[in-house]
Amino acid sequence: MSNKPFILSNKNEDKKEFEAMINATMASFFRTIDHDSAFSGINPYVLRDRIKELGFLPDKGIGFDETLEKVEKTILPNLLRTWSISYMPHLHSPALLEAICSELLIAAFNDSMDSWDQGPAATEVEEAMIHGLLDLFGYKEGSDGCFTSGGSQSNISAIIAARDWYIEKNFGLDVKKKGIGDEGKKLLLYTSEISHFSMDKGCHILGLGYDSVRKLPVDDKCRVDISAFGKMVEEDVRNGFFPFAAVATIGTTDFGSVDDISQMRDICDKYGMHLHADAAYGSGAIMSSKYRNRIGDLSLADSITIDFHKMFLLPISSSAILMKEGKKLECFELHADYLNREEDEEDGYINLVGKSMQTTRRFDALKVFMAFQTRGKDGFDEMITKVIDNADYFWSIIKDDPDFIVPVKPELSSVVFALKDGDEINKRVRRRLLENGTVIGQTVMKGRVMLKFTLLNPNLNYSDFPLIIERIKKYRDMEREGK
Repeated sequence: MSNKPFILSNKNEDKKEFEAMINATMASFFRTIDHDSAFSGINPYVLRDRIKELGFLPDKGIGFDETLEKVEKTILPNLLRTWSISYMPHLHSPALLEAICSELLIAAFNDSMDSWDQGPAATEVEEAMIHGLLDLFGYKEGSDGCFTSGGSQSNISAIIAARDWYIEKNFGLDVKKKGIGDEGKKLLLYTSEISHFSMDKGCHILGLGYDSVRKLPVDDKCRVDISAFGKMVEEDVRNGFFPFAAVATIGTTDFGSVDDISQMRDICDKYGMHLHADAAYGSGAIMSSKYRNRIGDLSLADSITIDFHKMFLLPISSSAILMKEGKKLECFELHADYLNREEDEEDGYINLVGKSMQTTRRFDALKVFMAFQTRGKDGFDEMITKVIDNADYFWSIIKDDPDFIVPVKPELSSVVFALKDGDEINKRVRRRLLENGTVIGQTVMKGRVMLKFTLLNPNLNYSDFPLIIERIKKYRDMEREGK
């Protein structure tokens, strides 16, 4: 083993070595970000070959300096620059500076969130942030929550909790011990036909299968058709099935459309169903004094998914699941002598593993804490209002442009549109933009290829949109002419 420091300690030489490594890394980073484009435009085959040339595991280590040189030369220039105003394809935001700093602290201390003795302050901070979030979203006493790795895990956690609650309530069966039983094979979950695929994935993982997911048609604003929802549930009950949960999507991935949570609540109450709000995207709008009314009253839901690495502008990954009836999270509780001893709880030690799908977890709550403290309500209000303003503005100028089709008015910060030239032109224009450093999204609506702006960067201004539209038309014209 080398005498050179390799892990942190309180020794001065270790601290100095780490500081030098951090400084070198930052210098390498700053040398790399020498242009405004979102992407280098490198061909995937070329990039793949260059990455392979870096090697995998050398027989003898080359040291940090040479390793960093490799990273700077080949990897950093070809990473996406999510902070670029030319990056707008997905629900993938730029990261606030204070939250980037929090990542350094999270990695350096490397606390784990499963037991109190692996993260004392981290545990208490997460609990404090969860209780603050419960209050922010209108949940009362008896509610609870937990940080997760992302929206998919939050959604699947909600489905698990809903399933176990429904089966125990209606069939008296402890799912943990006995499984879902024969009745469980007839469970049905209802969600928008354009909802996130984690609903299907979750039901597959739970042994219910894709066929247990009932896809609800949407109206002309891409929201769940409430009348169709009610009729579908009624028919399924008549045919001997058990509707156990429904999902209101608060910001669909493509359109940012928001389901009517109040009307979905009424139907869920009628049939004794758990109502989950997948607000991974739209939850950020609660910080906007101008637009928070667009997402409805999320406190009507039995559970809520929040993704902080979307509209909240925090680094990946950071998400949370909030549960109105906190006891439903007990579906994840399992005591282990080496982690969550019962006497710990009696003595005031909180072991968070009992309400999480995960065991080892990162201290992601620190990102939220540092960003909330740094920016405050007013800062988040300004940023999130700005990105929704941008979407409204872009829609207002493109909807009347004879070169484009714009099917849906945005409710959040996503705008779906297409050139009228047809699918192939739209595909090739998007690819040309990518090769020249501008990254936008592509999706399909009613069988037609569409382009998409997901506007999460508050540095984007109204004056930038005409330039982007001009660029799109330029590449369209080049494709028409075969150039």
